[in-house]
Amino acid sequence: MNTILVANSGDGTITTLRFDPQRPALEPVATSPVGPGCNTFAFDHDRDLVYVAVKGEPPWVVTMHVDRESGCLTEISRRPIHSSMSYLALAHSGSLLIGASYGGGYGMVWPAEQGVLGEPQGQIEFENLHCMLPVEDRVYAVSLGQDLIACYRLEEDGALTPLDQPTVALPEGSGPRHLAVRGSQAYVITEYSGEVFRFDVAPEGTLTRAESVRIDDPGANLEHSRMGADPREEHLRWGADVHLAGEWLLASERTASSLATVALHDGRLGAVTSLTSTLEQPRGFTVAPDEKHVVVVGERATEAALYRIEEDGALTLIDRAPVGQKANWVQFV
Repeated sequence: MNTILVANSGDGTITTLRFDPQRPALEPVATSPVGPGCNTFAFDHDRDLVYVAVKGEPPWVVTMHVDRESGCLTEISRRPIHSSMSYLALAHSGSLLIGASYGGGYGMVWPAEQGVLGEPQGQIEFENLHCMLPVEDRVYAVSLGQDLIACYRLEEDGALTPLDQPTVALPEGSGPRHLAVRGSQAYVITEYSGEVFRFDVAPEGTLTRAESVRIDDPGANLEHSRMGADPREEHLRWGADVHLAGEWLLASERTASSLATVALHDGRLGAVTSLTSTLEQPRGFTVAPDEKHVVVVGERATEAALYRIEEDGALTLIDRAPVGQKANWVQFV
């Protein structure tokens, strides 16, 4: 039995679901209050702690303990921050919390001890920073506003040191957003152009841009988006999230509410083999530990949807479960 957490920004809550891969099915377990506009979170598996970004005046990072039996979350600490986070991740066995602030245009690294955040030890600044992903002793920071990925070495104390190749560019106006890394391959989804780009990852951590693939639904006839646009009103591409599942890459697009399955050939991007209509405005989704199932949430839906990944990459809907309003972040924990 696996546990899933869903952040509901509209309700200020986190819903706990259980996933039974044998049935398979989703079971609602608990709903815990967290705070207004809660969204991204990072989970410490060793300590059953979840660090949640909460909007407000001031915004916060709230640390909560997850009771595995009941599924309920209990607050143990909170730290005020300058601007709200769009991405949180843990590094070095949970001793460091890394956060990216889209509105603030900065990234931060805090030491974390038993859920309590200390003074930040590393900070970087890029426009509309959307993601900071730690990979072993490195951190990759994705700037949507500057169309680049910044590359750093992450020290044990949280300091960030630029790699010999400090940044790698993406096409101007593409709007890189989220990143997934596996071995010597990295994949970034773009918000404005609706693409996934692959990068070769060198042993020292530097990135070299390779091929790309469009992930939006061709039948939706979406146009290239831009900063400040309303994608729904103007019918524009609105890429959101990217994850890996075995020999497949999955990517979500919010205007047409679709989930694309892309074939991987020794890590290289192949064609889109399947496009699945899913919950409205799918900002977040997550792949199960068995890499055979996917859970999707939508910002304009009040359910989580469970899909099975078929042998040909197609997604089959097999269950739904109620969650809160404006669900935008989901993760197996």
